[in-house]
Amino acid sequence: MKSDSNKSSSEVVRYLVVGGFNTIFGYGMFAVLNWLFTGHGSYSYLLASFLASLIAITIAFLGYKWFVFKTRGNYFVEWIRCVGVYGTTMLIGLAGLPVLVPILRRHLHQPERASYIAAAIMTVITVLFSFFAHKNISFRHQLVADVSEAKPDLPIT
Repeated sequence: MKSDSNKSSSEVVRYLVVGGFNTIFGYGMFAVLNWLFTGHGSYSYLLASFLASLIAITIAFLGYKWFVFKTRGNYFVEWIRCVGVYGTTMLIGLAGLPVLVPILRRHLHQPERASYIAAAIMTVITVLFSFFAHKNISFRHQLVADVSEAKPDLPIT
């Protein structure tokens, strides 16, 4: 039987592998959609980010469920919790982009790259947040307590 520290280390490595793939996939989706939406308004990068996030959430959910946390829970319930975690990270990203993009546009030699760089910065922030949120919310292991532990024996009077 694996010790808790070995299991935890293995879980972190698996999370980094699945998360790394999904980060590249999600950022790639953002880059493609951002490119496609270029010229459709000064905030088209927000739509690209939103749509890319929705697509990447489902891909990430399956990777985390099957390979990282290896839960046997209800798919729909865990997916809803996963969407809740990712919804929060998506909001963090959507809130950070309008702050970072104008700052980067002012300071870059090529201001058209600002939304790509801002999305990369926000990705790092949300990856850190999402590991702990997924571990403790989306894929938390249900503790099944022994009945004798749950209710201590009461003295008979």
